[in-house]
Amino acid sequence: MSADSNNKDYSKAKRIKIHQPDASKADRFNPRNRIYVRAINGLWTKLRRRLGWITMSFFLILPWIPWGNRQAVWFNLAEQKFHIFGLTIWPQDLTLLAALFTIAAFALFFVTTYLGRVWCGFTCPQTVWTFIFIWFEEKLEGARNKRMKLDQLPWNFNKLWRKAAKHTAWIAISLLTAMTFVSYFVPSREVYIEVFTLNATGGIYFWVALFTLATYGNAGWMREIMCIHMCPYARFQAVMFDKNTFIVGYDTKRGETRGPRSRKADPKELGLGDCIDCDLCVQVCPTGIDIRNGLQYECINCGACIDACDNTMDRMGYKKGLISYTTENKLEGIKEKVLRPKLVGYGVVLAAMILVFVYASATIAPIRIDIIRDRNQLFRENNDGLIENTFTIKILNKTEQAHEYKLSVQGLPEYQWFGPQQVKVAAGEVLTLPISVAVDPVELSHPMIKIDFKVTTTNTADNELIEATQESRFFSQ
Repeated sequence: MSADSNNKDYSKAKRIKIHQPDASKADRFNPRNRIYVRAINGLWTKLRRRLGWITMSFFLILPWIPWGNRQAVWFNLAEQKFHIFGLTIWPQDLTLLAALFTIAAFALFFVTTYLGRVWCGFTCPQTVWTFIFIWFEEKLEGARNKRMKLDQLPWNFNKLWRKAAKHTAWIAISLLTAMTFVSYFVPSREVYIEVFTLNATGGIYFWVALFTLATYGNAGWMREIMCIHMCPYARFQAVMFDKNTFIVGYDTKRGETRGPRSRKADPKELGLGDCIDCDLCVQVCPTGIDIRNGLQYECINCGACIDACDNTMDRMGYKKGLISYTTENKLEGIKEKVLRPKLVGYGVVLAAMILVFVYASATIAPIRIDIIRDRNQLFRENNDGLIENTFTIKILNKTEQAHEYKLSVQGLPEYQWFGPQQVKVAAGEVLTLPISVAVDPVELSHPMIKIDFKVTTTNTADNELIEATQESRFFSQ
């Protein structure tokens, strides 16, 4: 490439900067200032796209994976059961769900302290869906400059069909997203069949419409507004950052003073740094910031500006890394520290919570028994002269198979049981059973005796004995 052609390119770039909005100088806090994101290719862009397709594919496919006679992941709110493959979480086991959320939170804290906002830049649903919408926008309306020009043109057939096609694609993606999300709470086959045959309930139509509108608005129209103005994570990330956290950073010492020049020109002779002030790092940024102004909370660490700058450095024949994943200490020439108290603290808590969750998941009781006393009458003397207490037993079968349970009581001398002592409970069902226990008053040494109700069954798969007990009291006075 000749020096003249390079000068023409830079002259053209300067003309474009005069006539087109400069995101780095515009008021990016004004929601009315639209950001036109320029397409870019590079290592980090490819990684982000692949992770995006993996996470989106996982989201779309998961509700369709079968597990026995149900789907593998199903949050059954109607029956208050959360099915996650072979694990069923009942309301009594919601501490497991709390532990899972705690693990997710500390994993986010740990990763953010070490690698910065890589969650936002690579796997956040807002980022994934935004870039999917931008991809359709580029395919139907053209590259950045064409989209800007198209928006300035008066309405004609070309503009009408392109805008209509884009919004149709956005709505289709939003509808698919909404129906998939609802499928985590209502069986997926029911959702798709009933929605398209107009047989779904009003509740399903409401939630599908709501999430369709939310996806369409967030990824299509609001985009960076969500990250800059509405996402709380952008606000409290500074609490987790330190000078050894990896950020997308601009090497000011190497890049300044900025200025355009031909490829063959020696920047040192011109008194310039390596930054040619092409503004591509701004044009590819999904939140419209200029990373050369230093660390900003709007930066989501997506790495798009790194790819743009590396491509420019390649064309100019300069060393890559003017913008890179780095740390504040490294930029200041200070030795980095990987292990520091905050990172170690997050890691220890994360590891401990994972161990607690694994142990709690592995030791979930397959049976739960609740005992409710008759509070209207603590005890009574029956026709045989025995002291009788009345209870209501609730047996919860938390397994995926029906079981027969044997009931007994411990802590009493010879007693009589009034009611069935062997019952069958279907998978995932709760059996409510009223019973009475009677004892000869001669056998009772205290007015109140601690007793334990016991439920036992045999696991048909490996003949393992499963049992559960619940404490109660027997009154005689």
